[in-house]
Amino acid sequence: MTARKNTVSTVQNEEKKNNSIRPLLASEIECRVGTMKPDGSGCSLLLYKDARVDMRILDEVFGEMNWKRHHDVVNGNLFCTLSIWDNEKKEWVSKQDVGTESSTEKEKGQASDAFKRAGFNWGIGRELYTGPFIWIPLEKNEIYQSKTGSPALYTKFSVRDWL
Repeated sequence: MTARKNTVSTVQNEEKKNNSIRPLLASEIECRVGTMKPDGSGCSLLLYKDARVDMRILDEVFGEMNWKRHHDVVNGNLFCTLSIWDNEKKEWVSKQDVGTESSTEKEKGQASDAFKRAGFNWGIGRELYTGPFIWIPLEKNEIYQSKTGSPALYTKFSVRDWL
């Protein structure tokens, strides 16, 4: 009887290990300017992932047919419920979060944001929350004055190494 329990525990532990969310790869992380000094001498960078990264990781970890998403409007806010099939319980397990509108594509941005936030609840990209503060000194030839009069960047940033 004890041997059977150990075997079952080992199988369950392996299944949990096989279904664990991996850390993001450097190639899956994007950068954007968070703040810039008014004189353009430096900027902070924010690290983020897009919704396609979440979809690829969910497919990779759980399989294309073992996860689903559903959007609902609650009190005027768009929520995404991200469900993953639990083969042991034979039921869908769900986590949910709300999105905020995007400045470029209002509704699409809100749906994408809600999905990404629900993905964070499952552990996708959670390490971005504990990432370092990034400050980049800038040279005069990297900036220009935007139409609004504030400094803007010619320079683009990317993540080369992570974790």
